[in-house]
Amino acid sequence: MSEGTNNPNQNRPTQRRVVAQPAQRRAPQAAQGSQSRAQRPATSASGTTRATGARTGPARSQQPHARKASQPSQHPQARYTSVKPQQAHAVRRVASGAGTRIADPRAMANGQRAAGAQPAASGHRPAGAAQRPATQTRRVAQQPHAQRHTGYATTRTGVAPAARSVYTMHDQRRSSRGPVAAAAVAVAILVIIGIGAAYWMFWRSVGIEVNGQAYNARINTVASQFLADNDYFGVKAGNLLSVSGKVLEEGGGDPCAVSINGAEVAQADLESFVLEEGASLTVGDGADTTEPYKEEATEVAPKLEREGTGAIQFVSQWGKPGKKAIWTGEISGETVDKGVVEEPTNMVVSSLNVKPKGDKKYMALTFDDGPSKYTQGILDILEKYGVKATFFNLGGNVNATSKKVVEAGHEMASHTNSHQNLPKCDRDTLRSEITSAFDNIEQASGVRPQMMRAPYGAFTSTEWMNAGDLISCNVLWNIDTLDWKRPGADVIADTVISNAYNGAIALMHDGGGNREQDIEALPAIIEGLQAEGYELVTVSELMALDDRFPEDVVNGTVKMPEDAVIPTEIAES
Repeated sequence: MSEGTNNPNQNRPTQRRVVAQPAQRRAPQAAQGSQSRAQRPATSASGTTRATGARTGPARSQQPHARKASQPSQHPQARYTSVKPQQAHAVRRVASGAGTRIADPRAMANGQRAAGAQPAASGHRPAGAAQRPATQTRRVAQQPHAQRHTGYATTRTGVAPAARSVYTMHDQRRSSRGPVAAAAVAVAILVIIGIGAAYWMFWRSVGIEVNGQAYNARINTVASQFLADNDYFGVKAGNLLSVSGKVLEEGGGDPCAVSINGAEVAQADLESFVLEEGASLTVGDGADTTEPYKEEATEVAPKLEREGTGAIQFVSQWGKPGKKAIWTGEISGETVDKGVVEEPTNMVVSSLNVKPKGDKKYMALTFDDGPSKYTQGILDILEKYGVKATFFNLGGNVNATSKKVVEAGHEMASHTNSHQNLPKCDRDTLRSEITSAFDNIEQASGVRPQMMRAPYGAFTSTEWMNAGDLISCNVLWNIDTLDWKRPGADVIADTVISNAYNGAIALMHDGGGNREQDIEALPAIIEGLQAEGYELVTVSELMALDDRFPEDVVNGTVKMPEDAVIPTEIAES
C-alpha cells in the first residue's frame, strides 16, 4: 500500500479468523469466488476504486496439484501469520490435519498463487466486494511450498487438507450427550435415595402404646416432648412443697409419673429418652416435689464405744465425724434440720487379754513406781535367770537407773509423771501428766514410750476421750500380787505361780515403798514359772504373739489419723 492511501483498516488491531467449510463444496466455491471477485469493484473509504487482487486460473479441482477432499494432509503442522489489512482479502487459512479445509476461494490450490494475483491496491477494493476485517489471521501449513510476497507480509501457503464434515461434528456433539444424560440420571437416583433415607431416619412415624392405647410419634421424638404435646394424657400433676412439707403450689410438682417398657423413668431422664417403635408407656399422676433449697452440712461428732474386758486397752478404731443436713427453702425461707445424712464413725477402745499363738506358754512380769533403790537388785536377778520384764517408771522418779533398765534389754513404759489419780484430773492436767512423763523418761533413758499404766489402773472412758490420742495402750494386769501390803515373800511368789496362765501379766513394784519382799520372792517366781514351761517376756513381746493387736500398738508408734476426731460423748451400751 502506498504512503498516501487513506485506509480505515490500517490501524485496527490484528485479528485471528478461522473458517471451516465442508470439503465437498471447496472446489466450486473457489472457482465461483475467483470469478465473482474479479468482476466486482471495491470502493475504499475515500471513494477510490482498487483492484481486488483476485487470482485467475483453473479451479482447485482442475489444478494438477489439487488432492481429493478425502485425502489427509501430508503437512499436519500449521502456523498462524498476521498480515496487513491491505492483504487481508488475498490471504486465507490453509491448515493441515483432519477437520480443516480451505475457507477462502482465493487461496492457492497447490501451494502457489494463481497467475496475475497482485497485492491489493492501497486502500481500495473492487466494487461490490464485501468489506473485510482490518486484520485477519490465516493458519498456514509449515511446508516448503511457494511463498508470496505482498510487500508487507510474507504468506507461506501449502496444500489444504481434507476437512472433517460439519455433520460429523454434529454427530460427535450428539454422542457426547450420552454420558451427560447418564450422569443426570445417576444424580437423580441419588437424590431420591437421599430423600428416602432422610424420611426413614427423621420424618417417618413410629407406633407406640400409652396406657393400652395406640399412638404415633415422629421418629427420634423424646418422651418429655411427646408427653407435653399430648397434655400428659390428662393425668394429675403433683404439688410443689416447702422444705417443711407445706403445699406452696398445687400442680407445681412433677407433671406425671412414667414407666417405659415396665421400668420407671425419672423426670430428668425423660428429656433424653428417645421413643422407639413398639414402646409401651404407662403414664400416671405426678409426684410432689420440694422447692429449691440450699443445703448446709454440719458435722456430727462420733462417740466413744468400749468393748471387751481384757488387761490391755487400746484404740481399735478411730472416730470420724458424720454429716447432718440443714435445708433452707429458697421460696418459703424455711430452715429445717433434715437429720444425719452421713453417719459418724465411733471411736472404739478395745480391751483384750493376750492369747499367744503356738504351743509354748508365755507370761510377762511388770514392775511399777520405779526407779528406786530396789530397782538394781531386781535387774540383777532378771539378768541371772536370763529373763525380760517391763518397768513402768514414774516420770518424776527417773534417773540413771532408768537407762540401765533399757540397756539391760528390758522394756521401758510410763506410770504417769507423779502418780495422780487420773479420773480426778481435768483434761489439761491429765494430758500434762501423761506427756511430761514421756518427756522425762525419754530424757533419762533415751527412749520415748507410748505404753502407759495408769495409777491404780484407773483410766475410764472420759480419760480416753480426753487423752486417748497420746498413748498407744493402757496396760493393766491379770495377776495382782498385792505386794504393797507386804504379805511376805512366800505369799507373793505363791500368788503368781498359782494364778499363772498362758498370756498372763503379773503386777509387782520396784518403788513406792519397801520392796524387799519383791526382791526376795522374785527368784522363786522365776524358777516356779520356768519349771511349768513358761517363757518370761516383755508386754510388747507378749502382744506380738497375738494377731489381734495392731502393729502400731505393739511397736509403740500409734498416730491418730488427720481426719479423725476425739469423741465428746460416750455411746450407749
